[in-house]
Amino acid sequence: MTHAILPASDPQSWGPALDEAVAAVQRGAVVVLPTDTVYGVGADAFSPAAVAAVLAAKGRGRQMPPPVLVPDARTLDGLATEVSDDVRALVDAFWPGGLTLICRAQPTLAWDLGETHGTVALRMPDHPAALALLRRTGPLAVSSANLTGQAAALEVADAAAQLGDAVAVYLDGGPVPGGVASTIVDATSAVPVVVRAGAISLERLREVVPGLRGAGEPASAEPAPDTPSAPSEGAGDETPDALR
Repeated sequence: MTHAILPASDPQSWGPALDEAVAAVQRGAVVVLPTDTVYGVGADAFSPAAVAAVLAAKGRGRQMPPPVLVPDARTLDGLATEVSDDVRALVDAFWPGGLTLICRAQPTLAWDLGETHGTVALRMPDHPAALALLRRTGPLAVSSANLTGQAAALEVADAAAQLGDAVAVYLDGGPVPGGVASTIVDATSAVPVVVRAGAISLERLREVVPGLRGAGEPASAEPAPDTPSAPSEGAGDETPDALR
């Protein structure tokens, strides 16, 4: 299989490129897309074979399932169950953007993202090309577009050099910001818990959900001072997925 690198930085002209990417997703192929953090490699979240192809392209096993990127907040209820008022408040405040929410997955969904233990990590990226693609494809299982253990791709050429013909279509949105990874909040219990510090500070999260627990805080602890440190998007796969 050969791959195509197509321009996707200008909304006035990216239509043909998005058409190619949508067609690739619909036939179960793998695509690379720009996001507001790093380039991502993704496929139809509801195609187990396509998700397996994403993991194989990266050299990653099922024990590290990819997060799912969504086009809008309305998708949340279709993919997650037991969505609390706190979670909805966080979504209203921080989507699209650097917040990933780990939720209980809808048990009736016909998908296989890997060893998720009944959960799904959801994020709405703040990137116009990514959102334009997601609005046409629906939810995509997306991981950082790099081989496991290698640096995340900040330009499409970086992704193509690592993933090659394992990807059918590369959308070239120009350089992406990189920098700080998204904040990950585990929303599967009564009190949301930060499991990775990142783009959204603990202070800002607590302005929306005052009882939210910081990373490493026991349930009975008083809120600790905000810790702004966060892993870099370029850290590869040593931390939870860079696209989260």
